[in-house]
Amino acid sequence: MSFLFNTYALARPALFSLDAEAAHELTLRSLQKAYDCSLTRGLMASQPELPTSLMGLTLRNPVGLAAGLDKNGAHIDALGNLGFGFVEVGTVTPLAQPGNPKPRMFRLPQKQALINRLGFNNLGLQAFIANVQKSQWRQHGGILGLNIGKNAATPIERAVDDYLLGLEGVYAHADYVTVNISSPNTLNLRTLQGQDELTQLLQPLQEKRKALADQHGRHVPMVVKIAPDLSTEQIDVVADLLPRYDIDGVIATNTTLSRDAVQGLPHAQEAGGLSGPPAHALSLQVIARLREQLGASYPIIGVGGIVSGRQAQEKIAAGANAIQLYTGLIYRGPALIGECVRALKR
Repeated sequence: MSFLFNTYALARPALFSLDAEAAHELTLRSLQKAYDCSLTRGLMASQPELPTSLMGLTLRNPVGLAAGLDKNGAHIDALGNLGFGFVEVGTVTPLAQPGNPKPRMFRLPQKQALINRLGFNNLGLQAFIANVQKSQWRQHGGILGLNIGKNAATPIERAVDDYLLGLEGVYAHADYVTVNISSPNTLNLRTLQGQDELTQLLQPLQEKRKALADQHGRHVPMVVKIAPDLSTEQIDVVADLLPRYDIDGVIATNTTLSRDAVQGLPHAQEAGGLSGPPAHALSLQVIARLREQLGASYPIIGVGGIVSGRQAQEKIAAGANAIQLYTGLIYRGPALIGECVRALKR
């Protein structure tokens, strides 16, 4: 295990003394500096490999980075160097937007959880694509997912316009594209998971993707990221529509609005999406139902609440083909990546 990975446990108390969003930004800047220096870059230990096929892509291992950690795609190489099999960045919106007022990220350390209501804060599509183009991750064999969303100011009935702009912008630079319709922090966004709304979104996206595939001479897989708070009936609607519109996979799940697992804790009633272990069981239920409805071969990426190798195993056992980490990294540091790969190898 790399010396650099072990130092995270020493740095965490200082980071946790800062505001959660400030600590997040400091960590990304520090990681980038470590990567930019050839000496410390070499101290980032390579992680065990577990080649995995997903949507026609070959992953070095099935442990990925979830979207949201690097919204602007500014740290792709540094994050990939930690040992991820694939990296997803964003969510990006067509136009830059500041997101919701601060403070908007809160730790619940008793449960290794976070609540965030960031609200797709990002620098917009042009800056995002410029950052992606600067990165070397794909040239070195890394798999890159680009996650697209809608601007807060765009009326929900015009949401498809933003997703079409996003898809067109990122298509040439992505190994796969994620359509994020499940953040709880953009007004009415989750209504796009309804049967009529999802149909009206997926049909034009399918048509646009076909045109882009012809234009660029390559098929880029498209996946949809859904919420953990869907009813069984809503999950079944999603499972029916995704294959019908040639969507290549599903990410289950985003953050939850439920507070059942954190009742009475400081910050538990803050608005926003709850992530970390309290979301794990909800995610497992959604994954298991999707697998039941979609059959054995449909690609599912499991995310939500993985803070140990055991929880990574549980995601795969429920039906996921690959997993993604976010909140677990904040509490456990990059050593969690290797722990998950080794657990999945077993």
